[in-house]
Amino acid sequence: MSGKKADLLVRHAGQLVTVAGHSVHPKRGQELTEIGIISDGAVAVSDGVIIAIGPTAEVEEQLEIDDSCKIINADGKVVLPGLVDPHTHLVFAGSREHELEMKIAGMGYLEILARGGGILDTVRATRAAGREELVQAGRKYLDQMLAQGTTTAEAKSGYGLTVEDEIKTLKAIQELNTTHPVDLVATFLGAHAIPAEYKGEPDGFVRLVMAEMLPRVAREGLAEFCDVFCEEGVFSVEQTRQILLEARKLGLKLKIHADEIVSLGGAELAVELKATSADHLMEASDKSIRLLGQSKTVAVLLPATTFCLMGKKYAPARAMIDSGVAVALASDFNPGSSPVNSMQIVMGIACRQLKMNPAEVISAVTINSAHAIGRAAEVGSLEKGKKADLVVFDAPDYRYLMYRFGTNLVETVVKAGQVVIGGKCNG
Repeated sequence: MSGKKADLLVRHAGQLVTVAGHSVHPKRGQELTEIGIISDGAVAVSDGVIIAIGPTAEVEEQLEIDDSCKIINADGKVVLPGLVDPHTHLVFAGSREHELEMKIAGMGYLEILARGGGILDTVRATRAAGREELVQAGRKYLDQMLAQGTTTAEAKSGYGLTVEDEIKTLKAIQELNTTHPVDLVATFLGAHAIPAEYKGEPDGFVRLVMAEMLPRVAREGLAEFCDVFCEEGVFSVEQTRQILLEARKLGLKLKIHADEIVSLGGAELAVELKATSADHLMEASDKSIRLLGQSKTVAVLLPATTFCLMGKKYAPARAMIDSGVAVALASDFNPGSSPVNSMQIVMGIACRQLKMNPAEVISAVTINSAHAIGRAAEVGSLEKGKKADLVVFDAPDYRYLMYRFGTNLVETVVKAGQVVIGGKCNG
């Protein structure tokens, strides 16, 4: 009989993990463990979109398959939606491996920053770099991310801290989004640190962000979100509120670096302003957890950051899940506090340190991460009508991905229906 014509078919997956059914609202509580496993599963794709999904025999009955259809046999393997990384600082110049000894010696993040290091060190290098240099560095990092299963990511500015250098960074992100397979969602983070030239004048820098940076970013359409590093010694709750209210007036959606080092009230502000996400949250209070659980704001947890900073306190993921918070996971890839751009590593740390179980982790790096950047209608799950972003892992069971912590288990990556990593087809 005549059926749908597919140009790509992934079939006989040992476990096809769909994470389906939550494109409108993120998963919470027990829902996080419901990941939709299909044994001997198949996904059929046409023009970059999923047209059929289910057990292999049922899917193949619906299809018209000819020699033009690429076939990937995923016998005994795990197939997941493409991983979504909703918090990265992708575009920067230089590196900060020299800080490793400082951290080993016990020097904290804010102490390094106060000495002119940390973010400010990267600011100096990024200001000195041309846009093409930033694009080339970003492309290298994106290649690494794609090879490890990340198909969609957020990318922040924040290492320029002048009008022109922030615009330069956002334009580099824009170019990468149009020239690299990984889809990028741009976030303006001009309020990432107080630059050296505004030392002792934080309010003056806030005025610059609001009066000059934000209008230019909005006018040129360079970012979808605005973020602020709300932290002791950086931007206060009130300064953060001022910046984000101005960003919202200009049409940007909101994110907050919240309660990372000190319980300052950033998460509560995120709820108040109906921010799309509140990120970090290692020092989230009981009150803020309760409020997050009653809100639509996604809590984006970054366990690789605590790990790389050699910290002892991780975000209270279990309390959040028990309180109904929509939890997502991200890498926080950056040159200092988390030089980790593998979501597989993040997944392993989340099990061991956040005490999230493997199914919860899968939900947190797919559909909930997509919600954290406003992309859940397009990606984050394997469902008919969604973009065909998927990863074939050389693993017998989805739990194996976290069990084999530190090993890249990617065999094939499909992005918008195109095989971009691997490529054993029609075998």
